[in-house]
Amino acid sequence: MSGLRERILESGFFLAAVASTAATLLIFGFMLVLGFPLLRSGLFVDLLTGAWAPAAGAYGIFPMVAGTLAISLLSLILAFPVSLGCAGFAAAIGPVWLSRPFRRMVQLMTGIPTVIYGFVGIFLLVPIVRGLHGGGSGLCVFSAALVLAVLISPTMVLFFSDSLDRVPKSYLDAADALGATPSQKLRLVMLPYAKEGILSGLILAFGRAVGDTMVALMIAGNAVQVPESVFDAARALTAHIALVIAADTESLEFKSIFVCGLVLYLFVGLMISGLRLLSALGHRR
Repeated sequence: MSGLRERILESGFFLAAVASTAATLLIFGFMLVLGFPLLRSGLFVDLLTGAWAPAAGAYGIFPMVAGTLAISLLSLILAFPVSLGCAGFAAAIGPVWLSRPFRRMVQLMTGIPTVIYGFVGIFLLVPIVRGLHGGGSGLCVFSAALVLAVLISPTMVLFFSDSLDRVPKSYLDAADALGATPSQKLRLVMLPYAKEGILSGLILAFGRAVGDTMVALMIAGNAVQVPESVFDAARALTAHIALVIAADTESLEFKSIFVCGLVLYLFVGLMISGLRLLSALGHRR
């Protein structure tokens, strides 16, 4: 009976994996088919590197690519040290009676809808940034990156904590035998051992930051320009897809949406490939 149950579970897991893979490939194929005329005509590179000016017949998405990278990278820079510190507190330094409820709170934060973060950012953070900058609307790369940092931090904290928890107990016992303090165990034993998992969490958090829509749509300012400072407004690729409305399905304006989707897929694909390559290199060592 147990053997039959295991076969049923294995079949169910296999079908779930096939279904998720098929859905991903179908979505990619859908965008590729609709964007193929651009690839065939050679306009893909022009749209990828050009400026967005529909009134002048220019439908380049380079400003959105630059805005996406600026917001995502800044949010990662802001979130990484805080997330790593919280994970170290929960896994090594903090007392058990405090670290457990702390993890529960972080898990709760992962379930908060993104639009809630957006509203909090608009009504609480944006006025502060406006006052600090001394003008402007406060809707800028810095505001969006701060909210995105709060959004991706819980995922990073949980991922980092799990990686630190997987450090073999024999390593920790050896550090205790040598008289290491909790902070020394974290810095000299746990972090070096968990570096591969930490890197994986970092890459996955960057993927979530790149793919977020609501925060970029609500807080970044949606200005179609290459941001020259963190206090400039910008538009991300995901927000651009949500904002562009084109009735003519044969127009370049409509097809540029699928170029945005293909670029996002490229970002995610490169991150996953990099993660697998780093994991393979780590196992070889």
